[in-house]
Amino acid sequence: MKYSEDAITQGVLEIFEAINMIPRKSKNEEKISQWLLDWGLQHGFQAEMDQVRNVLIRVPATSGYEDKPVVTLQGHMDMVCVKDLEIEHDFFKDPITMRVEDGWLKANGTTLGADNGIALAIAMYLATDKEAQHGPLELLFTVDEETGLTGAAALKENWLKGKYLLNIDSEDEGVFTIGCAGGEETRLYYPLELTDPTEGFKAMQVKVSNLMGGHSGVMINEQQANAIQIANRVMIELDSACDLEISNYHGGIAHNAVPHNAEIDIYIDPADIEDAQEIIAECQETMRKEFITSDPKMKIELIEVAGKDQVFTREFATKITQVLAVYPHGIFRMSKQIKDLVETSNNLALINTADNQIVITSSQRSSVMSMLQVLTDKIHFLGFLTGAKVENRDPYNAWEPIWDSNLLDKTKATYKKITGNEPKIEVIHAGLECGLIGSKYPEMEMISMGPTIKNVHTPREELLIEDIARIYTFIKELLLVV
Repeated sequence: MKYSEDAITQGVLEIFEAINMIPRKSKNEEKISQWLLDWGLQHGFQAEMDQVRNVLIRVPATSGYEDKPVVTLQGHMDMVCVKDLEIEHDFFKDPITMRVEDGWLKANGTTLGADNGIALAIAMYLATDKEAQHGPLELLFTVDEETGLTGAAALKENWLKGKYLLNIDSEDEGVFTIGCAGGEETRLYYPLELTDPTEGFKAMQVKVSNLMGGHSGVMINEQQANAIQIANRVMIELDSACDLEISNYHGGIAHNAVPHNAEIDIYIDPADIEDAQEIIAECQETMRKEFITSDPKMKIELIEVAGKDQVFTREFATKITQVLAVYPHGIFRMSKQIKDLVETSNNLALINTADNQIVITSSQRSSVMSMLQVLTDKIHFLGFLTGAKVENRDPYNAWEPIWDSNLLDKTKATYKKITGNEPKIEVIHAGLECGLIGSKYPEMEMISMGPTIKNVHTPREELLIEDIARIYTFIKELLLVV
């Protein structure tokens, strides 16, 4: 497909198109990992795969640059897989289809995968660019960044040789990241307490949709609506006025995405359905006003569904609705050192009813690890007090900024030389693999960059096409001076 008249942009996007032909949902990277390994070997590079399927491709220096330090270009091969409800797409086998609209690259009702497939494409194009001059390079492509950074966590010591690491996983061109939050995931498990539904009650569903959602690190400061919280608030209103029973909770799509959809299955007295519809209409009007800037198209419905065999006991249903009502979500504390930076937050990410239990999943983040522990403890104590089994998963360290590094100085000077503009240097609330990589390679200097990508972790994800050549040219020039 023709994406651009610019040769660099077209070349990078052709590689990205090939990447998007291969399903690469987090924890299912076998095919893309093997494809990347084969690509490296086919181009005559030294290529290796480690025990978790991270791929490292070593690219020799161009003539005359053999004595320069090794630079590692890094990105992750997995992607968040989210689609619009009406779209038929199987992320385990279907390719991502792409289109160009007003200078932006978009997908058709699914996430685009530019987070972080575009990093792979840029690094691969650079490795084969006959006009590029550089010292020895390492292309490091990691697995499972989106669901716990487990690929970076599993990196072997002494595997990498790079003095500098360029992480291509930031999402604003001209903005360079030198620090990020740490985080961890918490799950509360509640064994189901069930009984038979009341005879004559009708099976229906409270459905919340059309919310903005988005990346729980990058976009948590938008304070958008959380579909799980919205559905639970509606349920509390309905329960106070109608005779009903709950049979299922479901909401969210990933631990690092603010939920944009949620459903609660219920049985309700047919005599109360009309009142329930009125309550839901009132809730929709009220909550749209509460979130008028972020979620004006919020949709709350009461629809008919097939019934389940059993429902929650009254006591169990009350416990779950109360837990969700007090569960922390959103900004917990703003940074005291960096203006407008969210320091600590929680994302109430997922709730599912399956295997005779309800599982509630949240994702905590903080650039101050002691405050991360404070927030995580609050969630633990909530679980302990309400009889849940509590589990923590996939902790990762914050990446602490170094404001006087050689790499940062060269980055700022190079960007000013190429563009005439001063770059913005920032610390972000999202998680990047640099913190984990830096814990294994403490002497390695790192910086994160990338082309502009908007609405990541949603079906509205889009990549600004003109930024590709800009970021590529910058990386090529930076490689000459580091």
